[in-house]
Amino acid sequence: MSGSARADVRAVRGFWEGLGLSGLVDVHTHFMPERVLRKVWAYFDGLGPLTGGIEWPIAYRAGERERTELLRAFGVRAFTAMLYPHKPGMARWLNDWASGFAARTPDCLHTATLFPEDGVEGYVREAVEAGARVFKAHVQVGAYDPADPALDGAWGLLAEAGVPVVIHCGSGPAPGKWTGPEPIAGVLARHPRLRLIVAHLGMPEYEDFLDLAERYEEVRLDTTMAFTDFSERMAPFPGRALPRLDGLRERILLGSDFPNIPYPYLHQLHALERLGLGEDWLRAVCHDNAARLFGIDD
Repeated sequence: MSGSARADVRAVRGFWEGLGLSGLVDVHTHFMPERVLRKVWAYFDGLGPLTGGIEWPIAYRAGERERTELLRAFGVRAFTAMLYPHKPGMARWLNDWASGFAARTPDCLHTATLFPEDGVEGYVREAVEAGARVFKAHVQVGAYDPADPALDGAWGLLAEAGVPVVIHCGSGPAPGKWTGPEPIAGVLARHPRLRLIVAHLGMPEYEDFLDLAERYEEVRLDTTMAFTDFSERMAPFPGRALPRLDGLRERILLGSDFPNIPYPYLHQLHALERLGLGEDWLRAVCHDNAARLFGIDD
């Protein structure tokens, strides 16, 4: 480990140790087959034209083992393998890979994914029965309507099983046909007990997704990239909504987007700290809420 990496590790650990925590729980980290991840990185490498010329350098562009060891060094007690298909016929293969990754990586919450296609309810059931603890859905990349009737049975199954779904449904960094709060509101109207974790706090439609969290008690939001200098340039969080974050303190979860972030991991933590919502809020967000949701014991 380089000197700069060791300093990065010390700073991250100093953050959570200063809060009296046993570590961090990060619900939004990416692990996927290497050739798929390389394509994701290529997308971010070319993202400048979609973000007004703002470049998106990958801060932790390294091999799987090095990335896993770095999260552990940071003190991340549990993390996820957020992965997602962009076409039919891909989700089951990704789920098979994720099952193997979870088996060899015990601190990774067994992750699975889905797509609106024939057989989706069947392979979602298989993944749940195989021990999947969290699902990832990406409306923007998949370019599908989350309220598509093809997904109705899968959403119902996940709601009944109580398995959380981290869903990228906001319109950042670039809007899609089915991004935004309306399609998700349709899903929740049919499945009000579905444990959706809205990625990126719903960026940039923050307040609309806060509305949904206040309406549905099983809706949560993750902090991924929110409040960072990078995101504040493109989609600033409205200051008037800060008290609502405090009101929802038990349903805000730490997410980072590691390794696909254009800044050090520590910056996400400092971005949360500078909101000024207090140490109790930080402890809840950075560890306790996700630990309770996923049954992670100290």
